Amino acid sequence: MSEATNGSTTVSSEVVQKIAGAAARGVPGVAELGGDVARFFNSVLDKVGLDEVGDATRGVSAKVTGSDVTVGVVLVLEAGRVVAEVTAEVQAKVKEALSGYGLNVLAVNVNVDDITGV
Repeated sequence: MSEATNGSTTVSSEVVQKIAGAAARGVPGVAELGGDVARFFNSVLDKVGLDEVGDATRGVSAKVTGSDVTVGVVLVLEAGRVVAEVTAEVQAKVKEALSGYGLNVLAVNVNVDDITGV
């Protein structure tokens, strides 16, 4: 019998973006993800019946090097929320979610692009 050799595992940036996006969307105070352009294109896709195209990764970018990841999240904040509280919670939840998959999160950078209802 021969001994099994270890291979390598890679995680695509799209997978990281999906995990991070799901975590960020679950944070109270996050109205939606994505900047103005992404939200515009999403509304166009909604109108033509492609309402789920790109939703999982919209507003999230990721750089993956081995098991190290750096994530960027662009979000729309609900009116009346404290920016620092919501962004800190987004950072914590994204890091927790990705760490649960064995990834080493170097940074979660959050950009508040808009506020709803203002």
